[in-house]
Amino acid sequence: MTKGTQTIEDTILELEQRIQELKDDTEQDNSSDQIEQLEKQRLSLQKKMYSNLTPYEIVKIARHHLRPPFSDHLKLIVDDFIELHGDRNYGDDNAIVTGFGTIGGNKALIIGQHKGKTTKERIDSNFGMPNPEGYRKALHKMKLAEKFKLPIVTLIDTPGANPDIGAEERGQAHAIAINIAEMSKLRTPIICIVIGEGGSGGALGIGVGDKFSILEYAYCSVISPEGCAAILWKSKDSTEEAANALHLTAKELYKLKIVDEVIPEPTGAAHNNPEEMSRILKETIVRYIEELQVIPIDKLVDKRYQKYRKIGSFLGGE
Repeated sequence: MTKGTQTIEDTILELEQRIQELKDDTEQDNSSDQIEQLEKQRLSLQKKMYSNLTPYEIVKIARHHLRPPFSDHLKLIVDDFIELHGDRNYGDDNAIVTGFGTIGGNKALIIGQHKGKTTKERIDSNFGMPNPEGYRKALHKMKLAEKFKLPIVTLIDTPGANPDIGAEERGQAHAIAINIAEMSKLRTPIICIVIGEGGSGGALGIGVGDKFSILEYAYCSVISPEGCAAILWKSKDSTEEAANALHLTAKELYKLKIVDEVIPEPTGAAHNNPEEMSRILKETIVRYIEELQVIPIDKLVDKRYQKYRKIGSFLGGE
């Protein structure tokens, strides 16, 4: 973050520490009044800090180590979750979790990209970078959802698909391309929401839907700012310039008509109030399901196709 923003963040941390000290000290009679005043100051500073963020600062928030991952939202949003494993071809992929469950009384297929929270989990899930078997697993379960006429909900959070040699040898690009093509014509409602990072083909492999939305401090981009800076400027010093050029923030994506909605985050972003973020996310998903289920399936699939055909603009000569 910038120097000015960092100063505000330091003040917020000091206020939080003071609030916690007052909560632990049960002997002070007026502690509740002091806590209330400090909470107001903290909220005011958070609003100020988050009202003037640069694109690269938003990228950092999307990557915040305390930002609630898919696994946290899964516990708070989905009831009776039954996980499904494997792609029936090569193996399982911990970076993509699939399964059936209930969201607000609606049965659905839930797919999410799993980054992990502990060091072991992060290594096991390849830091949220899926392999081709993960995308094949996701598509196989989507076909099941289509068969049983159940909506599909995907929660996207990946820096990108796994780019290593093994993944390429097993058909990484082909798996993503097949998913994009098949999702465009699946005869069931599809809801896609970027909850953190939306990295390139890694996001697109489970990111074609009737609703494509993004959380307020998430981002979606064809490449990471660091990767863009390395290619175009041959220097990591140009990372902020790259972030500005990529138009990767939620507001910019909405302005470009790439996302349907920017879903608001609690004051101070999702990592400051994960439970509230999950509540907002659940309400949004339930609203989307109710909106999409009343649309005739032929019309739904046609609208989805036309939606993605219209993304992007260009100028042509005579």
